[in-house]
Amino acid sequence: MSAPPRSGAAREVWLAMSDLVLDNQRRREVADALGISFGRGRALRRLARHPMSMRELADALGIDPPNATVVVDDLEAQGLVRRSAHPTDRRAKVVEATRKGKELARRADAILAAPPPALGALAAEDLEALRRILGRARAPE
Repeated sequence: MSAPPRSGAAREVWLAMSDLVLDNQRRREVADALGISFGRGRALRRLARHPMSMRELADALGIDPPNATVVVDDLEAQGLVRRSAHPTDRRAKVVEATRKGKELARRADAILAAPPPALGALAAEDLEALRRILGRARAPE
């Protein structure tokens, strides 16, 4: 049997990577640990990295600005983020995670960063090869 064409091999690898990620999602675990929806946790993780305007947050999450406002309202009501005036645009607000919000974001990151057992069981040289290959695959063309 001949090897599949290169594009076929790429599709096969992509599907395998997708299955690996999707089969090991930790959305429910993150939501339960944080006590908020995974979507709100995703917003909080972004804001814990650095403050953003409401528009930047909406763009980063791929949601409409009114939806971002609802998300931020909810996170703010829980003491996880705070809004302040934008330093250069008086029409805009900047949102940043509070200390409590940053702690929850760290907890979510720890859950999401835990590799699935099968990946953790790979030999060190296999993991290094995979890291190298994925790094090249992510490089801009």
